Amino acid sequence: MDLDETKYTEILRQNKILASQVGGKPYRVLLLTNITVSSIKEILEFNLRCNGINPLVEIGNFDNIVQDSYMAGSADLVIIFYDALGIVNNLSSFIEGMEDEEFLSILNKTKNEIDIIINNLAQNRSVIFNTFSYHYFVSDISYRNRLEEFISDLNRYLSEKKSSNIKLVEIDKIFATLGINHAIDFRLYYSSKAPYTLAFLKRYISSIEHLVLKNTGKLKKALIFDCDNTLWKGVIGEDGMENIDMAKSSPYGRIYNLVQQIAIYLSKRGIIIGLCSKNNENDVVEVLKNHRDLLLNENYIVIKKINWDDKVTNLRKIASELNIGLDSIVFVDDSSFEVNMVRENLPEVTVLQVPSSIFEYPDFLLKNAYRYFNLDVTNEDSTKTEIYRQQNQRDQYKSDFTSVEEYLQSLEISIAVKENDLTAVPRISQLTQKTNQFNLTTIRLTENEVVQSMRGEDSTVFSISVKDKFGDNGLTAICFLRKSENNERSAVIDNILMSCRIIGRNVEYALMNYIVEWLLKRKYEFVGASYIESKKNGIVKEFYETTGFQIDRKEVGEKTYSLRLGDYAPKELKYIKIHSSATENA
Repeated sequence: MDLDETKYTEILRQNKILASQVGGKPYRVLLLTNITVSSIKEILEFNLRCNGINPLVEIGNFDNIVQDSYMAGSADLVIIFYDALGIVNNLSSFIEGMEDEEFLSILNKTKNEIDIIINNLAQNRSVIFNTFSYHYFVSDISYRNRLEEFISDLNRYLSEKKSSNIKLVEIDKIFATLGINHAIDFRLYYSSKAPYTLAFLKRYISSIEHLVLKNTGKLKKALIFDCDNTLWKGVIGEDGMENIDMAKSSPYGRIYNLVQQIAIYLSKRGIIIGLCSKNNENDVVEVLKNHRDLLLNENYIVIKKINWDDKVTNLRKIASELNIGLDSIVFVDDSSFEVNMVRENLPEVTVLQVPSSIFEYPDFLLKNAYRYFNLDVTNEDSTKTEIYRQQNQRDQYKSDFTSVEEYLQSLEISIAVKENDLTAVPRISQLTQKTNQFNLTTIRLTENEVVQSMRGEDSTVFSISVKDKFGDNGLTAICFLRKSENNERSAVIDNILMSCRIIGRNVEYALMNYIVEWLLKRKYEFVGASYIESKKNGIVKEFYETTGFQIDRKEVGEKTYSLRLGDYAPKELKYIKIHSSATENA
């Protein structure tokens, strides 16, 4: 549901309905502010519930950010509205008329408060801090005044001092899209210290949505396009290849050309690009291979379902073949019939309809790309299209064997294990946020939390990269291990997770062999572990049992285990070679 288009009364109504439908572990959000933004609570709750997240939203005491930041340790997300209006309008003097000494005193006091806030929140999982703005205030466009210098200096300082768990949100960009007059209501500000309009608050929540989805592992993985009037203007089966339009020189064609450029941009950042089209396959393949204006060729397309089956069936097949959930797919189509059919039958899929005003299409697509996809590039992301091609080769090659064991032996699998590799932190964090199926606890970690695990005196993060005869899958598995607090001869596996693209090659058992051997060399006698059930990790619900762990406690949705290391029976996996290197980065 588009927040911008949803009335506040409808948000309140739907929020009450969703509150009884969305459960699970609460996602605690703490909002600290020096202005009044009370209405944001319901908007944020509604947005989180629409994404299947159970919210617990609290607003700190008014204009008490420094003190409240000290008590924010258990929050999953802290949002800070440390607003320039709340600073400047609380001054006893007009800032433009201040003496230099008083001006510097106010500036340094504010910087000192920023230092305290950042220090208090250094251990928090995730913090959103809005940049300061001077666009609320009257200024002369012909020269830079003292207020602008004050705000610019604070923004520079904030950018320099912020820790890795802090994401800065430039609210000036929201002002630019809405216009100040639609974002600010000074009547409400002077009566109740509530400067922001509902339009601004809704746009703000939309702007930070992708950060929340990233932190909760709910970002999308695949962008699937229809073809006719979606990637090009025209219908290939009726107009023929010569008459469909995607040319840069054409008024309409250049729009589709830009859409293809955006798709290529996303492909290079690890987003799976695919096609789902009702068409003769040969016609579309001919376009992909030979059309002079086509940019989005088969080098960027991971999967195609081009036939006359319904799109619901084809999208299910795409999800199955890619080994991803339907809720990881964004589907783009121009047809109202197809859009509504997919929405009704596959509510997990995010469906985007090409705008009726075609000139809005590129911006519409890019806006949703920023909203739903992680565009922070890792080494694995930049080669993901090739990795999926290699997987298709493996699948075809597999059909030549009569047994899975023979197939695996032929792959020449090798595993590289590193310990506490700080260079891999972005990828490790990304895996915790994206991996759902082979994920024993589905605990999501920010980069800052991964670094803390690596630097902990009694903890080790193992990162595993996998290669075989078809290519390099990159860093695709993680194990988080720490010494037990209760017994120095015991360790605890906090989580093991593995990318879906290497499931089925027994890498998890080779990793467990390695971890047990690693522990035995360090004179450990026991290791504990746990499994926390989620909607998607059912395939690993008995993983620890299959590796010899004993169940110590079993409750609804959770099991805890222990293993006497001396009793461990390693699986025979001679066809998997393991290379290890303890890094010194941490």
